[in-house]
Amino acid sequence: MHNRITLLNCPIDALTMEQTLSKIDSAIVRKKRIHHVVVNAAKLVNAQKDDLLRQSIINCDIINADGQAVVWASKILNRALPERVAGIDLMEALVKLAAEKGYKIFFLGAAEEVVTNVVEKYTKTYGGDIIGGYRNGYFGKEEEAAVAKAIAESKSDILFVAMSSPKKEVFLDTYKDIIQMPFIMGVGGSFDVVAGKVKRAPVWMQKSGLEWFYRVIQEPGRMWKRYLYTNTSFIYLITREKFRLLSLKK
Repeated sequence: MHNRITLLNCPIDALTMEQTLSKIDSAIVRKKRIHHVVVNAAKLVNAQKDDLLRQSIINCDIINADGQAVVWASKILNRALPERVAGIDLMEALVKLAAEKGYKIFFLGAAEEVVTNVVEKYTKTYGGDIIGGYRNGYFGKEEEAAVAKAIAESKSDILFVAMSSPKKEVFLDTYKDIIQMPFIMGVGGSFDVVAGKVKRAPVWMQKSGLEWFYRVIQEPGRMWKRYLYTNTSFIYLITREKFRLLSLKK
């Protein structure tokens, strides 16, 4: 077992990257199913009003803090998380682990040229044995069950789903009993980064909690309103919770 904190009514596991990898590796070896999710400030804010998203998070076996702001908030509220476990960093580490241990990965999501590029890059680096299958993320609601069945038939050990939130969380929560894979994980826009379509923020910006700002610079038309709302809401919610805790001490 591992410790969990609660932040804005959502559970988050107090795990380091190393501890997370160890738990996942152990689960794959034992064929024990693990549904993984990462949460950042935006997802926590959206989960306050989206019950389906919130429930899909709560139903997960491992919940990591993807955003640096979440780690900071946990410390402000005296529920300190040990470190940030970024989804893309965990995905990259698991691809390397798959090559070392002989695990197979199914890649689902993004545009056809992007997911194909991701598979080609990883094949070039680690060899084709890690590829259990792949499919783009463009399919309708009526196709979801068939997609889940095809993933299950690949007999892979790991599934990465690169779709937007809350679509990926709800898809995995809905179909994980059909997929029946040892480890499933939503990875958001990570395929775009691996394929070189989107650049990731420099390390200093990641550590400073400014990765969101780097995304706004790259895609201002699509991102500025989203981050303005979610970041402002997150600060407000954490501040309110802090004052609530302080009032209880009086």
